[in-house]
Amino acid sequence: MDGQSRGGYDRATVRRLALLGAFAIAATVAAGALGAAPTAPAAKPKAGGAPWPAPLDPMRRTRMAGLKPEFYEHLRYHVHAHLDIFVNGRPVRVPAGIGIDIRNPGVQHGRLPDGTLGYGGINRCAAKPCISPLHTHDDTGILHTESATATPNRLGQFFTEWAVALSRHCVGGYCAPRSTVKFYVDGRQYAGDPRAIQLANLREIAIVIGTPPATIPSHFPTQ
Repeated sequence: MDGQSRGGYDRATVRRLALLGAFAIAATVAAGALGAAPTAPAAKPKAGGAPWPAPLDPMRRTRMAGLKPEFYEHLRYHVHAHLDIFVNGRPVRVPAGIGIDIRNPGVQHGRLPDGTLGYGGINRCAAKPCISPLHTHDDTGILHTESATATPNRLGQFFTEWAVALSRHCVGGYCAPRSTVKFYVDGRQYAGDPRAIQLANLREIAIVIGTPPATIPSHFPTQ
C-alpha cells in the first residue's frame, strides 16, 4: 500500500483526522456539560407552600386514606420508612402527630432532644379511636406502619392523612412547569406515580422540589 490507507489517505493524514475527530467529540461533550442549565429554584406558590402542619382532623383523614382508626397500635406488622422533602435544597419538616389525635387523653406526649413534642405511648385511646395504622410519632421523617395485617401502606395514603396534595407533577402548591418536582426511592429517581410508592421497611423516599440539595439521601437514617 506504500504508506497509504485503504481510503486513499496516507497514514499520517489518517492519524491527524483521528485526532481531530477525538478533539471534536471532547469539545462537544464539554460544551454539552457547560451548557446544561442547573435546575431552577422552585417558584413560591400562591397557596400550598411549605411548611405543612399536621391537620386538625386526623381520624377523618385516616378514613379518607382508606385506613381504619384504631384504639391502640397493632404491632403484628410494624415497619418504618423514611421521608425527606427538600424545597430549593432546604429540608421541609414532616410534623409529629400525623395520623394521631393528639388531643385524645389516651395519647401521651413528651419533649424530644430537639425541643419538639413527640406523641405515642397509647395503651388505649379514651372513648374513641385516636390512631391510624400509618402515622408519625415525631418530626424525624420516619413513617410508622403499625397494623394488624401485613399490608404495606403507600405514600399517597400518608399524604392524604397529611392533607398535602401529591401527584407526578405537584407536591402541595409546587407544580410543574413553574417548579420542578422529582422523586427518589433509595437514591434512584422514580418516574411512576408517587402515590403508589410502598412504604416498605427501611425504605428511603426523597422528594426534591426546585434546586436540589448537595446530596440526595439514599439510605434509611441510622441515627
